[in-house]
Amino acid sequence: MLWSEKLNWVVFYFVGILCVCSLITNVSGSIHEYKNEAFYPKSNAFFFHGGSEGLYASKLLHSPDASSSDKPLKGKSFIRFETVTFVRPKESASKQNEMQTITGMVEAIILEVKERERIGGSFLKTDLLCCTHNLSKEGSCSVGEVIIHVDPENPKWPRRIKAFFQGTNEETQISEEVEIERTGMYYLYFMYCDPQLKGTMIKGRTVWKNPDGYLPGKMAPLMTFYGLMSLAYLVLGLAWFLRFVQLWKDIIQLHYYITGVIALGMCEVAVWYFEYANFNSTGSRPMGITLWAVTFTSVKKTVSRLLLLAVSMGYGVVRPTLGGLTFKVIFLGLVYFVASEALEMFENLGNINDFSGKAKLFFVLPVTVLDVCFILWIFSSLSRTLEKLQMRRNLAKLELYRKFTNALAACVLLSIAWIGFEVISTCFDASPSLLFVVYMHTQRKWEMTSMRRLSH
Repeated sequence: MLWSEKLNWVVFYFVGILCVCSLITNVSGSIHEYKNEAFYPKSNAFFFHGGSEGLYASKLLHSPDASSSDKPLKGKSFIRFETVTFVRPKESASKQNEMQTITGMVEAIILEVKERERIGGSFLKTDLLCCTHNLSKEGSCSVGEVIIHVDPENPKWPRRIKAFFQGTNEETQISEEVEIERTGMYYLYFMYCDPQLKGTMIKGRTVWKNPDGYLPGKMAPLMTFYGLMSLAYLVLGLAWFLRFVQLWKDIIQLHYYITGVIALGMCEVAVWYFEYANFNSTGSRPMGITLWAVTFTSVKKTVSRLLLLAVSMGYGVVRPTLGGLTFKVIFLGLVYFVASEALEMFENLGNINDFSGKAKLFFVLPVTVLDVCFILWIFSSLSRTLEKLQMRRNLAKLELYRKFTNALAACVLLSIAWIGFEVISTCFDASPSLLFVVYMHTQRKWEMTSMRRLSH
């Protein structure tokens, strides 16, 4: 394939990214907005997924008799329905009796992830979601309602909230606040069983809050993590600057590139910290800050990999330039930046549960393949560089490159070990937030170790 054709593929992929991102009109995070969205049929019910987030238990539980306005927000965890409105079709409303009290019902169901099997008739050995006349005769459910197998240890959960249409009214609302008493991963479903309500739309929003702010459970530790990383990068930058000034007569071009990577890292973690701090205080992700954060991350990851590749080829130590390989290296870096930027934007823009796992695979695979390409190219280049140094009998540089090779090999093995740990932990339902923080710490450690190796 010609280089021009490869470049066309990169442009095509980038345009695809822009098309996907153009569909993201709201970056809302813990505030889930519903804009005249439709229910879809599932079994004998109509279903709408209202959101899913990790929530920690309230630090101070309040009595159910206390009014919502009397309960302080500090230390409180809840899911709040802010004028969530259901609008049924005019044809459906016109068929009802104006004097009749209840002419339709929509249910909001809040549950923990471990309680999903309690929704529907699985415990009655049926795939139905809504109760029928035959099932109601057994006394297990009420006709026209979603079947819920109540948890005997916690009879209030899964939590059911009902909204009733009255007479010929076309709208009904839910305005309620549900306090979270147990830490877990929570789901919100909206469902109705009456076929006459087909075409009903939902609008409004729900607010999900943790005790210390609006950050979802899986993101809550990250604000502290990026705050600590900002301090770590500040210390690293100060130490590097002092050595830079101390040995300024021996500075080569490579040291300027390392300085740039450290500066990018400082900017990246600082922007991410402010992004999470803003998210935690408002419940919404500021698109401008988020775009800057993901771009800093993509640029730093790309430059770090290119720098490692260039050093592995002997740039600045064995050879003054990369020669004919320059264009190939730049092209690989460009492709990696585009793929990495796409993945970061995909993961950080839009609602937390906007996209499916299958869609994410489209963005993860290119980054994975390119990372493998970088690893193979880096180690093959290191092998050739070590051979050259051995032939020239340059023992000092040879020892330096051997240490560098060992450090990179250790990092690769650590990454493989992390993948295995993640798979095993997922099988045993380990904490997603803990796994993510350990992964981020491992990645930062690898990058900072590599920079220290390059500086010697």
